Amino acid sequence: MICDFNNIMKKAAKGQYALAAFNVFGYEDAVSVVRAAEEMNAPILLATNKQAIDHMPVEHWGNLLRLLAEEASVPISIHMDHAKDYQTVARAIKSGYTSIMYDGSHLPFEENVKATKEITNMAHAFGIPVEGEIGKLSYDDLAGHKTEYTIPEEAEAFAAQTGVDWLAVSIGTVQRMQKQKAAVQFGRLEAIETLVNLPLVIHGSTGVEDAELKRLTDYNVAKLNIGTALRMAFGQTLTKEVQHLPEQYDRLKLFEKPMDKVKIVAKHKLNVLGFEDSTYERKHYV
Repeated sequence: MICDFNNIMKKAAKGQYALAAFNVFGYEDAVSVVRAAEEMNAPILLATNKQAIDHMPVEHWGNLLRLLAEEASVPISIHMDHAKDYQTVARAIKSGYTSIMYDGSHLPFEENVKATKEITNMAHAFGIPVEGEIGKLSYDDLAGHKTEYTIPEEAEAFAAQTGVDWLAVSIGTVQRMQKQKAAVQFGRLEAIETLVNLPLVIHGSTGVEDAELKRLTDYNVAKLNIGTALRMAFGQTLTKEVQHLPEQYDRLKLFEKPMDKVKIVAKHKLNVLGFEDSTYERKHYV
């Protein structure tokens, strides 16, 4: 079902749980995480990043994911992740996306504020909530990308000047980290949330140990982005299937176990984030 995720995010920020934004790259992992969410009775965000929309046009993603969301028994938002230009955001909104993350973290502060405010004004005209980012995450598999930790006072000014609904911050996580070795700066997070009264978002959550993921739900963190864990689950399982069944040419057969593995991983992450089983009452987040 399609719901107002702005309200759901606000409830998550104040509750002892957090939402998962699963970055997906095709029907196979998208439907697998939807099934996981339904079994855990958890609202989720189906997110597409630049790699995904470079592979398949944003219009196709919008139609595919919106149909999955509308048919699901739990609230789902179709989320544009790390959009970096006005045109991409406009296409996403037109294609049925229900939440937007504009990433101006690569820009100087004033330019980031200006661009994010323009995106926010456009999206709000259509009733679409916007996530902005202050601070910058590096990538575990790319050289030359330097982390810039979020300065609490800049986060306060950015939130006030842009009018964003949700705020992504840099507190020690790293994008595309395959091992759970990120050093989360909880002190920095505490300083940010004392100045910013918005649902906070953590990117690069695959690299965070389960105990620290759980600890993050005690703060105003409403959403954690998870992508690499799903890609690893699908890719590693598919590799084993191809090696085990060298004569199998039917990709639908080869995809069965990878899809099951993605669902298992998604359910585990949802459990860590506070959705313990299918009896979790919907009134807690809707």
